[in-house]
Amino acid sequence: MTEPVRFEKDGPRREPIKAVPVRHPGRWVAVAVFAVLAAMLVHTVITNERFRWDVVGKYLFSGPVLNGLSNTLVLTVLSMIIGVVGGVVLAVMRLSPNPVLTSVAAGYIWLFRGTPLIAQLLFWNFLSALYPRLSLGIPFGPEFVSADTNMLITTFAACLLGLGLNEAAYMAEIVRSGLQSVDEGQSEAAGALGMSRMQTLRRVVLPQAMRVIIPPTGNETISMLKTTSLVVVIGYFELLTSVQRIYSVNFQTIPLLIVAAAWYLLLTSILSIGQGFVERRYGRGFDRGPATTSRLFRRSPEQGGAVT
Repeated sequence: MTEPVRFEKDGPRREPIKAVPVRHPGRWVAVAVFAVLAAMLVHTVITNERFRWDVVGKYLFSGPVLNGLSNTLVLTVLSMIIGVVGGVVLAVMRLSPNPVLTSVAAGYIWLFRGTPLIAQLLFWNFLSALYPRLSLGIPFGPEFVSADTNMLITTFAACLLGLGLNEAAYMAEIVRSGLQSVDEGQSEAAGALGMSRMQTLRRVVLPQAMRVIIPPTGNETISMLKTTSLVVVIGYFELLTSVQRIYSVNFQTIPLLIVAAAWYLLLTSILSIGQGFVERRYGRGFDRGPATTSRLFRRSPEQGGAVT
């Protein structure tokens, strides 16, 4: 069907196309199905007495649970600090022109990413089986200071070493990818201005690389919050350990696990919101908005889509 043409003084003028959006009945069917499933889930959670919501409410803010929660937060923060600082150092070493530094950093990443975190936690916790005493002194010479390994490597220290050093290996690759995302011309321009390598890294490269580094670092922080539950293998008192000790006495396993899951969900939600703010802060000038993503899935008029 041809379009109507109107002739005016300045020549023919075409009428605007009145395109009708394509109907999507499958979407409404999917929404109805998911709505029914969600209603069924909510109904069974509320009506099933075996969830024991009274027990959940009783222990949600109990002293042992809050103590375990605080220990979890402390472990998460300190481990991420160790991981981020170590990751930056390792990433710089990996990108160094010095082959010795590059090899050392690559070996570290290979070792800590290639072995299970639980095995690393157990290794640090039982380090005294290999070295009963730790000392400082001249290599192959006299010792100046020595101490019992069990006194130095406490359970808390073993948790920090296991979590922090393992995280540093993963953060090293994240930081390295961020540094390599910055155009090489930025470093060349900084060098032409007389900046040293460290000044260029600190003032030019790293600020621009943060746009790439922040999102996976936020994911690693959220993951670290949940990974701290693995320290239960060496007996450190954190959130999951606290609920395990409670339900080993009162045998209310499911309600106590719901308590732990509720706290984990709350904390990860807060961290996700904070991650969004930080991403927008470092993504200023680069973010093209949500329309860019939605445009990828928008159908053209020729494909039967609506005209916008």
